[in-house]
Amino acid sequence: MFYCLLAKGFEEIEAITTVDILRRAGIDVRTVAINRMKSLRVTGGHDVEVVADLRSKDVTTEGLEGIILPGGMPGTLNLEKSRTVQKLLRHCVENDLYICAICAAPQILGHAGILKGKRATCYPGFEGELIGAEHTSDSAVADGKIITGRGPGCTVDFAMLIVEQLKGDDCAEKLRDSMQCL
Repeated sequence: MFYCLLAKGFEEIEAITTVDILRRAGIDVRTVAINRMKSLRVTGGHDVEVVADLRSKDVTTEGLEGIILPGGMPGTLNLEKSRTVQKLLRHCVENDLYICAICAAPQILGHAGILKGKRATCYPGFEGELIGAEHTSDSAVADGKIITGRGPGCTVDFAMLIVEQLKGDDCAEKLRDSMQCL
């Protein structure tokens, strides 16, 4: 199971599109509201309100395969300052689980020292925050179990790369065909 972590100001395209594509591929992904109000409702950076599957207090690491960190501002900053997010990051690192981040969110990984010696991409202007990483301008990059994406327009590539890593190229290709991805 994957958690897609949603904090106020998240980039809606990156979160919703990734969740949609992973679910189409048969990957169990649940959205988690990271907020102080303990509500399931989270408002994205463009005022789209989403009702998450879980509140942060309901998160468990049992059966966890990885986490997804959508970008956006101030969503990325709100994710980074969350104790729940930091605990999940540590758990994923300690247990060799997937950590997927897109847009500005890879900076969270850079600040945590998770990108040292890894290839990674991010939204232009955040390259300096990818501490220890080899920056690439690719739309999406996988280096081991770290998967990063460049930005909103690259979300389909990011999500498909996650599908490829988890379910293989054939599954991703069938999904691309059914969704009419170029």
